[in-house]
Amino acid sequence: MNALTDPVTDADLDGYVDDQLDVTRRIEVEAYLAARPETAARIMADLRNRDELRLALATTTGAPKVATADAARRLERGLVRGRVFGLLQRAAAVAVFVSAGWLANEAIGPFSVSEVVASTPPPAYVEDAMRAHGTSVLRASMASQPAVRNYDPEEIRSATAIVMPSLPSGWAVTDVQIYPSRYGPSVEMAIAANDLGPLSLFAVRPGTFDVVRPTLAPAGEVSSAYFQIGEVAYALVASGDVGALDRAAARLAATLY
Repeated sequence: MNALTDPVTDADLDGYVDDQLDVTRRIEVEAYLAARPETAARIMADLRNRDELRLALATTTGAPKVATADAARRLERGLVRGRVFGLLQRAAAVAVFVSAGWLANEAIGPFSVSEVVASTPPPAYVEDAMRAHGTSVLRASMASQPAVRNYDPEEIRSATAIVMPSLPSGWAVTDVQIYPSRYGPSVEMAIAANDLGPLSLFAVRPGTFDVVRPTLAPAGEVSSAYFQIGEVAYALVASGDVGALDRAAARLAATLY
């Protein structure tokens, strides 16, 4: 008979006893056992214990008999030998990989996540603020769209329940519009600020109660600084110095406390 091309392992012997091998592999295992009488005798004993246990379980009702328990213990002892060997093989493989990992760690540095600056995406109303700012810039360039400079914060509060912050001295309102947003009516105010140039202040009720400190949201040439006090959220949008924009947002927020 030709030599086996796939060596028979203890796992194959366990599978043979448990009826877990296909026909081809069973024939190969039987050829292996035929050349090894001592191993064959052990496997035959395991098969006998297995069959005794199956017969006992098939014919026993109620509590198991002493013979059943003895057969189970004999079968367990026979099978555990091969399975423990398999477990040891797997443990050895894991140890090899762990050792390789430590060696690589020493050679090229620790496998750790480098420190990064985690950024939280700005709230959805900031996107509405950017769109409103773009619309205000477009309106300002059109002669047929006159600016509305009659800014009445009390009327806005009465109509929209939005409280507008007090503007610093030197800031002048150049246009005020009520725009739709995903949250309902919003206030878009175009402002001429001496230290920041043209900018816009957006205010809306996002439907949640929160307190958010002024937070920068850079976005290329045009950036925003948003904050929320209670049920109203605000976004100051401008191009230029983001540091000055952040400080301006903090000044506006302070007037609402």
